[in-house]
Amino acid sequence: MPTQLLNVGDTHLFADVRGPEHLPPLIVLHGGPGLDHHEFADYLDPLTDSVRLVLLDMRAQGESDRDAPEETWTLEQMAADVGAVARALGADRYAVFGHSYGAFVALQQAISEPGAAAASIVCCGVPSSCYLDDITAKLETFEPLRLREQVRASWASEAEVTTEADFARIMDEQMPWHFGNPEDPRIPEYTRRSAGRYAPDVLRKFSAAGYGGIEAEASLGRVVTPMLVLAGRHDRTCPPEASQATAAGVPGAQLHVFEESGHMPFVEQPDEFLDVVREFLKAALK
Repeated sequence: MPTQLLNVGDTHLFADVRGPEHLPPLIVLHGGPGLDHHEFADYLDPLTDSVRLVLLDMRAQGESDRDAPEETWTLEQMAADVGAVARALGADRYAVFGHSYGAFVALQQAISEPGAAAASIVCCGVPSSCYLDDITAKLETFEPLRLREQVRASWASEAEVTTEADFARIMDEQMPWHFGNPEDPRIPEYTRRSAGRYAPDVLRKFSAAGYGGIEAEASLGRVVTPMLVLAGRHDRTCPPEASQATAAGVPGAQLHVFEESGHMPFVEQPDEFLDVVREFLKAALK
C-alpha cells in the first residue's frame, strides 16, 4: 500500500494511504497520544469503497519525523496539521475521522477551522477534560480485581515511560479497560494486529498535562459542516455522556451509540461501525 511523507511546514508527517485515488480522502487520526496509524490495523479498510483512507501518524509520532519541536506538540497544532495534510495531498474536499485523542484533534480542527473539512467524525472523544475527571473513581470498581491493579499500575507508569518496549507493555496492560468486556477474547488479536511504532516522549509529556487539555464545549456552535459523533455505551475513558454533550452542542450533529462497545467500537462492533460511518460519509461527501 502506498505511503507518503507529507510536508506540513515545519516537519513531515507520515501517511499510509489506502484506496482509489479518485475517491475523496478521509484523514484518520489515531489515539494516544503516542500511538500511530497501526491502531486501526485493517479494521477501516472496507471503507475504501467510499473514501481514500489517509492513515496519519500525527506530529512526532509513528513514522512521522521526530524533529518537531516539543513546544509544537499541542492539541491546537495537531489540529492545524490536519488542514496542512489536506493541502499537501492537493485535496480541496476531504473528511476527518478521529478516535480517542484523535477525536480531540478532529473536534478542535472543526472548531478552529470551520468549514475546512467537508465533514468530521468524532469517535469516543470528549469536548472538555472535565469528562475525564472520574476515571480514577471508575477504576475503583473495575472488575476483575487482577485487571484493576494491572491497569492502575500501567497508568502510573505513563509519566515515566522512556522506551517503545515499555509503551507496548502499557498498551497490553491497559487494553482490557478499553473494551466493554475486559476479558473480551478479541483483545489479544487486536493487540497483535495493531502493534506499531510508539512515541514514549509524547505519551510522557501528555500524561502529565491532561492529555491535551481539550476545552471545546463552549465553542461547539462554531462547527458548520456535518459531524458524526460516535460513542460506546460502556466506554470507561470517554463516557457516552461526553459524546451526547458534543452532539447537542454542534448544530445538526448526528449521534450514534454502540450499545455493546466500550472505547473500541470499530473492533467490538465492526459491522455496525462500518455501516454507520459509510452511510454518513456517503451523504456528507456526495
